[in-house]
Amino acid sequence: MKNIVVLGSTGSIGRQTLAVVRSMPEKFRVIGLAAGRNWRLLADQIREFRPEAAVLAGAAELLNIAGEMGAECPELACGRPGLENLARMAAADMVVVAVTGAAGVYPTMAAIEAGKDVALANKETLVAAGEVVITRAAEKGVRLLPIDSEHSAVWQCLCGEADRSVAKIILTASGGPFRDLEGGKLGSVTPEMALAHPNWQMGAKITIDSATLMNKGLEVIEARWLFRIDYGQIEVVVHPQSIVHSAVEFCDGSIIAQLGLPDMRLPIQYALTYPERLKSGLPRLCLSDLAGLTFQKPDSSRFPALELAYAAGRAGGTMPAVLNAANEVAVGAFLQRRIGFQAITGIVAAVMERHQVNARPGLEEIMESDRQARKDAAGFILRW
Repeated sequence: MKNIVVLGSTGSIGRQTLAVVRSMPEKFRVIGLAAGRNWRLLADQIREFRPEAAVLAGAAELLNIAGEMGAECPELACGRPGLENLARMAAADMVVVAVTGAAGVYPTMAAIEAGKDVALANKETLVAAGEVVITRAAEKGVRLLPIDSEHSAVWQCLCGEADRSVAKIILTASGGPFRDLEGGKLGSVTPEMALAHPNWQMGAKITIDSATLMNKGLEVIEARWLFRIDYGQIEVVVHPQSIVHSAVEFCDGSIIAQLGLPDMRLPIQYALTYPERLKSGLPRLCLSDLAGLTFQKPDSSRFPALELAYAAGRAGGTMPAVLNAANEVAVGAFLQRRIGFQAITGIVAAVMERHQVNARPGLEEIMESDRQARKDAAGFILRW
């Protein structure tokens, strides 16, 4: 029985994590849950999984759930301190970090400092503070287990292979809902159009990132740290069917790929049960049912976010945190209809151009750059 804490339990990945737990009650026990403001769904999850502790974003939500549940309530807390304490729970064997945005850095670091294995679905943690996080995890002997389907695929392809045998990592991208849309029509894209992803069911922010290809850019930076590989050895290809989740090319020219239906429960289960690979009741891929698999290069002229991410990654230091923070703010503004779709990457580029890189930052310098980038992005949005 593995004791797990799920941070971000009411979001898309959190709900699917609990679905995996539900399917394997003999393998997992949930001892901690954390949500944002969806206290009603968290109350339902508490009733089902009976955790020892739960955390919400704010005091108002905490009071609501306490009033709703009464004596059924576990130990409750709110805000960043509560989140970090949950990540440090003494009885926890694994912490699933599925919160959204750079806010995931702090509980991830708290879990690492407490010696907990981390199943990481929050890519912003490694984008913003990859070197700090990876270095500290190695020092503490903590495993970072990727939940993203692409990084899980690479992880599986690398199993048993020597690092020196890797020629390059190939990350696949669906291309989002606008991969075939003429560039001139991108200016009329609405939030509803951008949220209609053709293959995956995800949260709003990551779905918009998929539409701009920023999501894949963030994954490039994440892959650099997870697999300790140079940016020149990470290639992105557009694969509309989302069957090949990623691949690795080796020095002899062989390519090993991981295939499966687009279902996040599969990489979640692999991370939770690792090093075991267990049976699941998930739908199976039938190769003979496939009409065909296609691959193409991404169009950087229509979708510049990917090149911005490569540039931020190569600049290093605080620049990836700035890229991520500016993008979070710009995506929020787009969802609020304050800016157009193409302005998202325009604002990110403007914030990056203003930033002076700190080449060797600590965690606090990284998060200060994050805060300043958000402020700069908000200013550009007002003038855009």
